Amino acid sequence: MENYQWFMLLGGLMLVRGLWGQTIARLPFTSAMIYLAIGLLLGPLALGLFAFDPLREAKVLEPIAEVAVLISLFSAGIKMPVPFSLKRWMPAIRLAWLAMFLSVSLIAGFGWLVLGLPVGAAILLGAVLAPTDPVLATDVQVRHAGDNDPLRFTLTCEAGLNDGSAFPFIMLGLGLLGLHELGAMGSRWLLVDVAWATLGGLGVGAACGALLAWAGGAVHKRFAKHEVLDDLLGLGLIALSYGIALSIHTYGFLAVFAAGVALRQTELRLIQAPTNREGLLEPKTDEAHAPAVVPEAPTVSGGALVFKEHLERLSELTLVLLLGGAASWFLLDWKLWAFALFVFFLVRPVSVLASMVGAGIGARATAISAWFGVRGIGSIYYLTYAINHGLPDPLARDLVNATLAVIIGSIFLHGTSVTPLLNRFWRPNQSSPSPG
Repeated sequence: MENYQWFMLLGGLMLVRGLWGQTIARLPFTSAMIYLAIGLLLGPLALGLFAFDPLREAKVLEPIAEVAVLISLFSAGIKMPVPFSLKRWMPAIRLAWLAMFLSVSLIAGFGWLVLGLPVGAAILLGAVLAPTDPVLATDVQVRHAGDNDPLRFTLTCEAGLNDGSAFPFIMLGLGLLGLHELGAMGSRWLLVDVAWATLGGLGVGAACGALLAWAGGAVHKRFAKHEVLDDLLGLGLIALSYGIALSIHTYGFLAVFAAGVALRQTELRLIQAPTNREGLLEPKTDEAHAPAVVPEAPTVSGGALVFKEHLERLSELTLVLLLGGAASWFLLDWKLWAFALFVFFLVRPVSVLASMVGAGIGARATAISAWFGVRGIGSIYYLTYAINHGLPDPLARDLVNATLAVIIGSIFLHGTSVTPLLNRFWRPNQSSPSPG
């Protein structure tokens, strides 16, 4: 396709999405399914108007996917309920770490025993596909700042955390393939890639987010009429926290998510909004007993959120279209689809159910969480990261094929089930045993 044709295609899709956004939201499938179907139609499987090879274009695809994930992680972070409560967050932490470990183990076992991959490549495949996606999973995540729905909170927080918690397994897989230093008996991996990189990333993000909240609050307080460009501040916080985290060899994804959480947590503490018995922000009512309204105050997190959501939609559209162009006839291999079904119907349910024993979010929320393990842009980033760090072409091709099969299957399976399943089994803000 020529450049002008790409502009026409992307522009037309954005216009349709903008004009009919609410209508599309009520359909029994997601916008990602529409983009993927168009990509498959225009790609090698049908009309053959364009083709996109993730292996050959990995150097281009990695930064595009990286930016998309960063924006989505920050948006997820600033939508987290306030104040922070470790007890409330514990179910999501279980999903992001324990379920992550179980998922990587099960996928790696399948890759080694059935797909015939070396152990290092099998672990790498598990790390690529274990994280749930913060970009394509927006339909089951927190919809706006202050949304305290326990199911959506757990899934959003999981997606925010596990895009960083997958990195130790990425480095382990690369190390076992001789592409990364693990140290004697794995000592460097444990101390640097697991402990330091994780804690350091969270610390950098929390510090950056809190400092921006204090700075923004001071400016608003001292110069009431001073205009603050929230969009630029949000993007600046993403870039700065990510850059600092990478410069000291910590996980930037965790830093950006933590920066978003810390920014909103600190801002809303500074305005001293009252909280209810459960520790959530208490809406104010006027003297005439009008409907409750959330306390209004100028915040960077509130002003930046809308702009970030627009960028999320644009990145989703572009990357899913390219995904359709990456699909070719090699995906007809039955092993790939058996593997995808294994991930959806065994890996995700088993890992979630095992990790959530005694979590206290309720059987229904646990069961729905066990199904909605959406894979997408995050997996594309990890895959291209591994390719660009020296993954041999034959192994890279195997991982590309398996990853594409799982992502395409996830878009269609989860996309067609999200609306009817939530409408049937989960009402908005449905009461559920609270973990906090």
